[in-house]
Amino acid sequence: MATTESIPKTGAAPAGGGFLLEDFPAETAFIPEDFTEEQRHIESTADRFVTEEVFPRIEQFEAQEPGLCRKLMRQAGDLGLLAVGVPEPYGGLELDMTSGQVVAERIGRYASFSTTYGAHTHIGTLPLVFFGTEDQKQRYLPRISSGEWIAAYCLSEPHAGSDALASRTRAELSADGRHYILNGEKMWVSNGGWADFYTVFAKVDGEKFTAFLIERSWEGVKPGAEEQKMGIKGSSTTPLVLDEVAVPVENVLGEIGRGHLIAFNILNIGRLELGAACIGGGEDVIASTIEYAKQRQAFGRPISDFGLIRHKLAQMAVYLFATESIVYRTSGMIDARSAGLDWTGEHSARAHLKAIEEYAVECSIVKVYSSESLDYLVDEGVQVHGGYGFHQDYSIERAYRDARINRIYEGTNEINRLLITGMLLKRAAQKRLDLGTAARNAMNEAIGDALGNVDWAGSPERELLRRAKQATHICAGAAWQRFGDRLEQQQEVVAAVSGMVIGIYAAESALLRAEKLQARGRDKNARDMARLLVFDLLTDARSLGSTTLAASLDGEALVHTERLLRRLTDCPALDTIAIRRRIAEHLIAAERFVV
Repeated sequence: MATTESIPKTGAAPAGGGFLLEDFPAETAFIPEDFTEEQRHIESTADRFVTEEVFPRIEQFEAQEPGLCRKLMRQAGDLGLLAVGVPEPYGGLELDMTSGQVVAERIGRYASFSTTYGAHTHIGTLPLVFFGTEDQKQRYLPRISSGEWIAAYCLSEPHAGSDALASRTRAELSADGRHYILNGEKMWVSNGGWADFYTVFAKVDGEKFTAFLIERSWEGVKPGAEEQKMGIKGSSTTPLVLDEVAVPVENVLGEIGRGHLIAFNILNIGRLELGAACIGGGEDVIASTIEYAKQRQAFGRPISDFGLIRHKLAQMAVYLFATESIVYRTSGMIDARSAGLDWTGEHSARAHLKAIEEYAVECSIVKVYSSESLDYLVDEGVQVHGGYGFHQDYSIERAYRDARINRIYEGTNEINRLLITGMLLKRAAQKRLDLGTAARNAMNEAIGDALGNVDWAGSPERELLRRAKQATHICAGAAWQRFGDRLEQQQEVVAAVSGMVIGIYAAESALLRAEKLQARGRDKNARDMARLLVFDLLTDARSLGSTTLAASLDGEALVHTERLLRRLTDCPALDTIAIRRRIAEHLIAAERFVV
């Protein structure tokens, strides 16, 4: 169980999605610089493990040397790295959500092992933690959390990817009522080739979507050949064929017909952990790119002296800073909401799950923003390396290939964009978020004379953020008024609104962190990076808002509301070149990502 000392002393538990409606003091946000001693210790353990045990064996990983991954997973288990989120009675450390992100971040420095680790500790383990019976947990969790067994999760099928509920895998109750007989094929199973334990989703009687716990040794369980992938080549990805597999009724996970609750709730944690993993990978990309830029000469100078190279390095740092900020702000809110909960009692697991579900919107934002930020980092990393970035002798080539999968798994970024707006509107309908009043108030203020001029000399970031939120309220309100319940069919509009929401959460999280660091006298780059994020937010909000309004309104209403959007997103000129030069100067001097 997390001790009182391990619970962050800062951080608050506002309503999920509440960042759209409220302005929060900086001290309410949990930031990486707030890590507890316990979190720093597990961070150091994970980082040392990756540096000393994983990195020296990358070539063997990429070749999928037999037995290597199982050996390293067992070593990780011995260090407690597989047991961070597992309750103590079942061999776990029972640490908080932030500790889990810290480990995922450090393991994320090598994407293939990160995939193996995440598939095991997250989607392979947590369904059992949150939904398993006492008997199921006692039988399986000690083996999984120690690394004796490797776990996998089987949801996707050849004809059911994003639409997971279209599963064709069937489960029929045997005549004696003691087993469910499963038949079907699963695809894209991470750890599929070497897992001992599978969480498999199937439809009972072809209708009731249900989860089952399956052991590899059972007759009819047949992992297929390894997929030949673009990236994460050091991980195992296979199909899994189920041929008349007899699963004891005791191995039904959760309730018959309620498998969707398991599948979708577990994804929230996976989306957050994916963001954490992107941080670890991103830090190494920035460090290797700076190293190359400093030693590569062109026209008699290191290319790190050139303005366009410095622009790239600075923007890489800005995206990574924002990714860090949203990951740990989100984990901090989950921890604050979970504070005081333990794992005893009939409903304890569900209480923990409810705390996570509260921030499902934020988890989807993290997934989209972090994966697309890392894509920017690896792409510009290759560009800085020039032709050498296209060569396998340089780590950036592998990082480029490995990063691409992040936008696909844990729900594609397109699905997550639809979810962000959809979940916010659902919460508004449930009276959990008063978006309707916010939209009306925003219209009234934008129409009136309350909006004054702003100037960068006066640190207007908070005011500009507030206006971006108002613009989002107006645009989302216009879309809802136009389409109502049919809005989900207007995917381009939904995605545009989500783009505004994502930008707000990233910019605000970065700003809260910068303010907190500035108050401590520890700000080198933070304020500059936050300022760039707010500036870019206003630019993006105008474009995305205009797209939304043009699809939702016409005639005089469109002209009038577009005018209000321009007022709200008007932003004073900012010397972004000078700011990026300052950021790059600090990065090059430190030869790594620094805040």
